[in-house]
Amino acid sequence: MSRLVHLYRRFAHIVHELAKFGSIGAISAVITFGVGNALHLGFGLGELTSTGIATVIAATFAYVANRYWTFRHRDQSGLGREYVIFFALNGVGLLITWLFQGAVKFGLEMRGPVAYNVSLVIGTAAATLFRYWSYKRWVFLPAEDGADTGAQPVPGPLSRPTPQGQAEFSRPTSITPGR
Repeated sequence: MSRLVHLYRRFAHIVHELAKFGSIGAISAVITFGVGNALHLGFGLGELTSTGIATVIAATFAYVANRYWTFRHRDQSGLGREYVIFFALNGVGLLITWLFQGAVKFGLEMRGPVAYNVSLVIGTAAATLFRYWSYKRWVFLPAEDGADTGAQPVPGPLSRPTPQGQAEFSRPTSITPGR
């Protein structure tokens, strides 16, 4: 049991991050599927057009939710920079989804609501793996103090030892000149 506890403590940061990312991804998938199906099956737009529009709407939600919930512990490198890179990477994710949809529609010559949704599920799953990796690498950058890596703090002038012998950061609550 202590081995499991140790593993959990070691990887708790990534477990929590993946849970948040997955929650946002699930909501984004509902948006993508709902809007995509409404546009494709309800309004007769093409599969790729419907998926593209739905992805832009879902990505807008996902950016805000990931920035201010999933990756809030990471440095903020500027809304404009993050937004542009986030949507560029979502464009790559959309291309990954389209590859699967194109393979099903044109390669396997399967059409209809079931083929559309199955290709959308598989393509979205593959694109989600890419998105998680790429967001952490290029959009939501690691905090300068290493807080998001799960690394133990290094003892220094702003640290104090804990009963377990690990360093713990203490940050001054206010700095008053002359004190």
